[in-house]
Amino acid sequence: MPKMKTNRGAAKRFKTTASGRFKRSQSYMSHMLTKKSTKRKRHLRSPLLVAASDQPAIKRMLPYS
Repeated sequence: MPKMKTNRGAAKRFKTTASGRFKRSQSYMSHMLTKKSTKRKRHLRSPLLVAASDQPAIKRMLPYS
């Protein structure tokens, strides 16, 4: 059986945690940062876990993670 291909867009966006879940970065941090408060930007820096309903789809896109 041939190797499965990894979705390269998903590989750049998601990382696997030690327990097998996926973490992701938050949006709204790429531009127009002057109008956003320091507190808002600080909270956007921290990664989040992917929702449980989206985990199977990401697992299909990243078969070897």
